[in-house]
Amino acid sequence: MQTIRALNPLRQACAHFRAGAGPGAKLALVPTMGALHDGHLTLVRRARELAEVVAVSIFVNPKQFGPNEDLDAYPRQMERDSAALVAEGVDLLWAPDVAAMYPDGFATNISVEGVSDGLCGAARPGHFDGVATVVCKLFNQVAPDIALFGEKDWQQLAVIRRMARDLDLTAPHADDIIGVPTVREADGLARSSRNAYLSAEQRAAAAVLPAAMRRAIEAMLGGANTSAALAELREALLSGGFASVDYAELRDAGSIAPLDAPNGQARLFVAARIGGTRLIDNMPVA
Repeated sequence: MQTIRALNPLRQACAHFRAGAGPGAKLALVPTMGALHDGHLTLVRRARELAEVVAVSIFVNPKQFGPNEDLDAYPRQMERDSAALVAEGVDLLWAPDVAAMYPDGFATNISVEGVSDGLCGAARPGHFDGVATVVCKLFNQVAPDIALFGEKDWQQLAVIRRMARDLDLTAPHADDIIGVPTVREADGLARSSRNAYLSAEQRAAAAVLPAAMRRAIEAMLGGANTSAALAELREALLSGGFASVDYAELRDAGSIAPLDAPNGQARLFVAARIGGTRLIDNMPVA
């Protein structure tokens, strides 16, 4: 695996790998912030199935963290991450520092309206501007044929697809931005780099989140009032050890617009805090 930290060598390496892979070969990009777990590696494995060349980026993006969020505490383990990517047969690791990604005088911001409204967009003002800006840069830097993201961050996926379509990106085209299903622990908790923040007691209590979500989905599909089902979900989290619930909402999977009842394209979105850790999850209501 070739590890690259500057833009010009990155572009040269991408061209080299493409040439070596032959005519018609595809290059896949898996953007990450590092602290890799099996959820990330599932994206890498899917990328290997879909493309001849696989690139992974690791960049802890300061523009998607708010002033009181966990930028400084976010886990960084480049040596371990690099070894995991080598074991998965990744061809190229793009690992820029902040100065390489945001040179002096950087003044551009991408804001995606609509799909970024509400949910994490409301709870973390400016977060999706930072996501859209850095992902657009990654796409321009690597020029992948396809890019893969986890469905655990469903709203993020919707924002990135909308950005790519609105800006007429061709590398990758919006249709080549692929969502990969959430990887879960045996008790149903979605895998996340932030799970490492949890104490043993908090980790055990965190399993309440997916279980309560599944009960709410069953209730809504069974004809229960949506507001009542969501209220019961919030209460289950608070009584099960969570300190607060940022949101528990039913939204359209494509537009991320609020829904009063399941419509065949609905997803349940939840964000809740346990100890000092904020966990998010979403599930289809089907």
